[in-house]
Amino acid sequence: MWRRDRPGRSLKQGIETVTHLSERGVELHSLKEQLDTTTPTGKLMFHIVGAMAEFERDIIRERTTAGLEAARARGRKGGRPKATETIKPRNMALAKELYAAKEKSVAEIMEQTGFKSRATFYKYVVKEEK
Repeated sequence: MWRRDRPGRSLKQGIETVTHLSERGVELHSLKEQLDTTTPTGKLMFHIVGAMAEFERDIIRERTTAGLEAARARGRKGGRPKATETIKPRNMALAKELYAAKEKSVAEIMEQTGFKSRATFYKYVVKEEK
């Protein structure tokens, strides 16, 4: 195996995987950490390295959650902005008017009103008209 944390997402899952493989006569050798589960010392180190990897993932998860909560408290919101948030309401109304008038092409209306995607234009201008 490449690294110790690859057999499972948690220490328990990793131990279960190694035990299952060991019952079938398969022993693991980690290329990165130089672990060998055929020896008692190797098994001990496997558990220690696994516990440290799980601890590290938990710490990263806690920090990520805390960072997201702090960002929300500052009024930040994650994810891609909705098309309706990036296009000004007056441009949305202008696009609907221009499309209803049938005097300009869709490409011209999109360029004039700030739509970046034809699919978005049809979703918010054409389909709402029907």
